[in-house]
Amino acid sequence: MLVKTYGAALQGIDATLITIEVHEQSGVGNFSMVGLPDNAVKESRDRIHSAIQVNGYSFPRRNIVINLAPADIRKEGAAYDLPLAIGLLAADEQIPTTFLDRYMLMGELSLDGTLQPIRGSLPIALKAKELGLKGIILPQANAKEAAVVQGLEVYGMENLRDVVRFLCGEYQCEPQTIDINTLFDADYKHINDFADVRGQENIKRAMEVAAAGGHNILMVGPPGAGKSMIAKRLPGILPPLTLSEALETTKIHSVAGVKAQNTSLITTRPFRSPHHTISDVALVGGGANAMPGEISLAHNGVLFLDELPEYKRSVLEVMRQPLEDRKICVSRAKLTVEYPSSFMLVAAMNPCPCGHYNDPTHECTCPPGAVHRYLSRISGPLLDRIDIQVEITPVPFSDLHRHEQSESSASIRERVIAARKRQEDRFAITNDLTTRRIETHCNAQMSPEQLRRYCRLDDQCSRMIRFAMERLGLSARAYDRILKVARTIADLEGCEAINTQHLSEAISYRALDRSDWAG
Repeated sequence: MLVKTYGAALQGIDATLITIEVHEQSGVGNFSMVGLPDNAVKESRDRIHSAIQVNGYSFPRRNIVINLAPADIRKEGAAYDLPLAIGLLAADEQIPTTFLDRYMLMGELSLDGTLQPIRGSLPIALKAKELGLKGIILPQANAKEAAVVQGLEVYGMENLRDVVRFLCGEYQCEPQTIDINTLFDADYKHINDFADVRGQENIKRAMEVAAAGGHNILMVGPPGAGKSMIAKRLPGILPPLTLSEALETTKIHSVAGVKAQNTSLITTRPFRSPHHTISDVALVGGGANAMPGEISLAHNGVLFLDELPEYKRSVLEVMRQPLEDRKICVSRAKLTVEYPSSFMLVAAMNPCPCGHYNDPTHECTCPPGAVHRYLSRISGPLLDRIDIQVEITPVPFSDLHRHEQSESSASIRERVIAARKRQEDRFAITNDLTTRRIETHCNAQMSPEQLRRYCRLDDQCSRMIRFAMERLGLSARAYDRILKVARTIADLEGCEAINTQHLSEAISYRALDRSDWAG
């Protein structure tokens, strides 16, 4: 007897339909599986054999041929155990085939038939809905995540026996439901607050500008000045995730297998802080079995690189293209996958090997030329892609000892949200008019056309930026960055036009272009 069950394969952060065809015929019990299964899929025979027998069913004893179609897509992992087991039982006529064409099945089986959680349940559920299937059956631990997809019946099962009884009509199970509206009740109680930061008002201002425009930022200062403390508080002043952003972020974390089980949706912006020993592949993604890297896990959030010069040069250079394109394409001999990587880069570094160059309270002990060699570990093209570069100094005792509380993240966030709203309203016009539908959400993402349209300068501003370009020797990319930051500063103040005050502050955020650093 020939039967078909349906599963899915993950490609990038999306799923592709996989049809499992099981054909049982007369013979002496040969078992054959075709369709590019990897070792984990091939080993499923032993897991399925044990699970079927432990739960009181019989493993087919006749010749069995299984085809995983389409045959040109490689099938990886143990998540195909459940559709394979159900297909074998249906082909052996131990369960009816009535409902098999209505549901997608995915789940890893233990030897006792318990269903183990899988990766990528959200994109798999989205694919099931796209195909018009009635529902999806998967492990209980993945049910809440898949239930985010509205209009699809999601059944979370504990073991193989429950699935068989459900398909036979002997077990009544209510589909998992999720109220998405309750998930988006903004909760910043557990996010670090800027009220804890004493002093450093200029750095807080730079962070506010960065958050308002989605700009990359680099902090340069001695150890203990508060660089890491400030960076960890940036997510608390960013606007809340929209539903589309939350779905895309959850898909990435689900595919990577790093999302907490029994959670349905990621509703807070991710903050990723990889160690400086990270490899190129771990940062951008890929590998033998392609997986998202740290830059994709930081999508719609923040990627924090502490001690920036300590990262390998090759690791830093691979970020240049994702910073511009907001996506990463991983090409290998057997596959090509694309991962989104629209993140805010927040970096921190010491000014020199000893950490005290330009420190008013400590003397720098580095030999001549050490500062230049240290800074040269970061290439000019990468620095050009960092919109804001600020110098941070140690906090004076008077600021540390004062009892007045600093401004909270909540009040800063209100200004950031208002500035982002102005940008969205402005770019909505351009996004609708262009035939290419440029998806621009903040000033840092402006195209050259939008830059010319929304960052026009009067004569006085033109003279100011010309003088800065000639004096600092800035590149054309740095020129664009200054205009984008100036546009954000104007948006924070509710101004339609960029004036000299906005431009002057934007130019001041090019700390590493000054002669005392560049020399």
